[in-house]
Amino acid sequence: MRVIGTVGLPGSGKGEAAEVAREADIPVVTMGDVIRQACRDRGLDPAEHHGSVAKALREEEGLDAIAARSLPMIREHLAETDTVLVDGLRSTYEVDRFREAFGEDFLVVSIEAPFEVRAERLGERGRDNSDSDVEALKEREERELGFGMGEVMDDADVVVDNTESLSAFRAQIQTLLHEGPEALADAESGQEAER
Repeated sequence: MRVIGTVGLPGSGKGEAAEVAREADIPVVTMGDVIRQACRDRGLDPAEHHGSVAKALREEEGLDAIAARSLPMIREHLAETDTVLVDGLRSTYEVDRFREAFGEDFLVVSIEAPFEVRAERLGERGRDNSDSDVEALKEREERELGFGMGEVMDDADVVVDNTESLSAFRAQIQTLLHEGPEALADAESGQEAER
C-alpha cells in the first residue's frame, strides 16, 4: 500500500501529475474537490467561495478538516488498489492526519518550479483569468503559503523538479508511481551523470 500526497504552488504541475496517475488507473483524491463539494453542500458557488469555505471548514472541524474528509475516499480506493494519489496538500496538519492514518506508507511529494515558469504556464492554460495576472498569482500564493504549504514543501519526502519538458515531467511521475521514490532518485542521478 502506498498513499502519495502532492504539494505544490499554482502552476507547478500537481494537476498534470494527477492526470498521469489517472492514465495509469491509479485513483486520485483531489482535496480541492472536497472543498468544492462543501461549497455546493452550503449552496455556494465554488468558483467564488472556495477560499472562504476552506477556511470555514478548518475553523469548524479543525485544521486537518480537509484531510479528515478525504480519508474515507482514500480508504475506499485502497480496498481495490495498492496506490492512491492525494492531490493538493496544504498544511502540516493535513500531513500529520495522513501519517497518523497510513504511517510510513504515506509519501509527501513536492512538485516545484520557479515563479516565472509557473506564471507562464498558468497564462498559457488560461483556466483562470486571475492566474494570468502576476499580482493575483502572488496573492494566491501568499494565501496558499499562509495555510502552511511552504512547510509541507520543505519537509517533503521527495522533490520533483518540473522545469524541463512536459514529457520529462510525466516520465518522472510515471517512475515515481510505478517504481517508487528510490527509482526516481536513481533516474535523477543518472541524468546528472549524463550532463
